[in-house]
Amino acid sequence: MRGQDRNLARLGDATAMSSRHGLSIRAADSGDVDGLAELLKTAGLTIVRDKLASRLGAMQDQPGVLLIADEWGPPSGVIALHWHSVLTADLKVGWISALLVDPDRRRNGVARLLIKAASQAARSAGCGELVLRAPIEPGDLRTFCLATGFAESGEVFTRALRKRS
Repeated sequence: MRGQDRNLARLGDATAMSSRHGLSIRAADSGDVDGLAELLKTAGLTIVRDKLASRLGAMQDQPGVLLIADEWGPPSGVIALHWHSVLTADLKVGWISALLVDPDRRRNGVARLLIKAASQAARSAGCGELVLRAPIEPGDLRTFCLATGFAESGEVFTRALRKRS
């Protein structure tokens, strides 16, 4: 069983969510390559289909999840989350290496649902916090992080997944 498949089997329905508007959050699979390529283009990232498919396969063999926001058509958003142990924390840390929402779907709760699903997956994997790197200068991502429970620490935002004692 591949890494992501093992992670999802262990997590059960932690990554399967839906909203009242037909939006669902689910694990990305090989059938999502074309839609992900289109979504990445909206951020100015053009990646050849074969290379993207290879990267998706490699990510599925690592501890973590790649979740997409799925509506009526290509993905509306994506979040890549990887977890591992670090020297500075008792519990594993979930690192968000990508968070992207189609510009036409922003400010509709898509990113919040992606963060919620990623938080559930990380919590189930034994993580104590999420980390997201964002630019220091003011902007939409920084504002979003602060509004969704992340605490600022330089260029890194962290979000506790468990109550702090």
